[in-house]
Amino acid sequence: MKVVVCDPIHPKGFEVLKKASDIEVVDASKTPKDELLKVIEDADGVITRSPTPVDEKFLSHAKKLKAIVRAGVGVDNVDIDACSKRGIIVMNVPTANTLAAVELTMAHILTAARSFTNAVWNLKKEREWNREKWLGIELYGKKLGIIGFGNIGSRVGVRAKAFGMEVIAYDPYIDPSKATDLGCKYTTDFDEILKCDFITIHTPKTPETINMITKKEIEKMKDGVVLINCARGGLYNEKDVLEGLKSGKIRWLGIDVYEKEPTTNHPFFDVENTSVTPHIGANTIESQERIAIQAAEAIIEALRGSSYPNALNLPINTANTPEWVIKYLELSQKMGYILSQIINEPIKKVKISLSGDISKEDKSVLTFALVGLLKNITDNVNYVNAEFLAKEKGIDTEIIKTKNDTYKNLVSIKVITDNGEYSISGTMLETHPRVVEFKGFDLEFEPKGKMIFFKNTDVPGVIGEVGMTLAKYNINIADFRLGRNQEGQAMAVIIVDDKVNEDVLNELRNLKAALSVAYAEI
Repeated sequence: MKVVVCDPIHPKGFEVLKKASDIEVVDASKTPKDELLKVIEDADGVITRSPTPVDEKFLSHAKKLKAIVRAGVGVDNVDIDACSKRGIIVMNVPTANTLAAVELTMAHILTAARSFTNAVWNLKKEREWNREKWLGIELYGKKLGIIGFGNIGSRVGVRAKAFGMEVIAYDPYIDPSKATDLGCKYTTDFDEILKCDFITIHTPKTPETINMITKKEIEKMKDGVVLINCARGGLYNEKDVLEGLKSGKIRWLGIDVYEKEPTTNHPFFDVENTSVTPHIGANTIESQERIAIQAAEAIIEALRGSSYPNALNLPINTANTPEWVIKYLELSQKMGYILSQIINEPIKKVKISLSGDISKEDKSVLTFALVGLLKNITDNVNYVNAEFLAKEKGIDTEIIKTKNDTYKNLVSIKVITDNGEYSISGTMLETHPRVVEFKGFDLEFEPKGKMIFFKNTDVPGVIGEVGMTLAKYNINIADFRLGRNQEGQAMAVIIVDDKVNEDVLNELRNLKAALSVAYAEI
């Protein structure tokens, strides 16, 4: 499968891509955009950043495209609706740059309090010693209003509290306890935010948030208010903010994002009471490395069909779906994908058993499980057509809601064929996905990596023989999980570092105690 990297990413991302034996990597990060259209014609997946517009023109050339990863948070450059119509999954990397954005926000807050950038420039470039001119204010005791209390906003709140600030959070889409548990105040009254000494915004750019701060809101603010925006350009009305800066109503503006980017000639650059940075919120070495790695892993998983991390055009409203539910849906797809790789015969029926609160999401679980399960049967399965394709291929589906005394939530998938049954069950242990049953054996493992499933008669010496066989092929064992039943049989899930070929699997099958051997990758 061909992956085209359209814009520069950290070298670690290329390392991840090149290690995937089923991925052909094309580095088009330095290719002119008009020539890029030819490069993507046979691409299965692309990784982009903001310089590449994924619009109708782009999509009309990328006729084989199945998945797009925007290496970063914002997807302003991606026409998600057009992608959805073509069945192309769009993903982003929303949390990799969280700490970088948080720390840049704090840098702007501190700069606003102490006119730091101006004092540095005045001394270094103008060689003036003006201690009296740069009289600042302290953060201690000041009120910080945070608009948007998600991954970034909440962490800004924690750090601001460490400076002794009083933090007030406004976010109609969170449970108030998310703020109060951190010692912050939660409000549904936006005017309460407008009364704060400092105001910072951490929301996506949507019709609801564009121009969230205009002249009307500024008039309600304290004289000498400080505004910070390290989120997206256009959340504050730039013309109205400029007017407030010039009048002194706004003491300081710290800004990293603009309505039109890139820009080197902006009115904000001409006023003294601003700290301006060129959209560097994600620009740390650590952040860029995380973004590249996560983007590479996401495109690989998407093209393999095992999962679609942080997909933005799923058949569920991810903005209003609790994160724990999304994790179970992803786990369901991964479990289906594992079964798809070990079943080599026609599927007659798929039975989904659910217990706990996740049973309320029964239709979504079925859809995600089918997407994973049908991946090796058809190459055009997606969340929209999964159930239709299953019916087309004569696969019956059934959903059962049960009770389970062991796990708070449990998802079980049973696949029935003419020759037998294949089952797999999973849950979340804290925030970690775990398979807890496989083909009737109780055992626990993370559905990730290169997995050998080795069923054998439960006799002494088997583990040693398996280890010696793998060592013969220089295959390192990363993890070894074992389950046993009452019939004198055992099932091992062996996680290995290296890809396993048929020669290795056949040699394992020839071991005296072996009953069955299968292999799967996620």
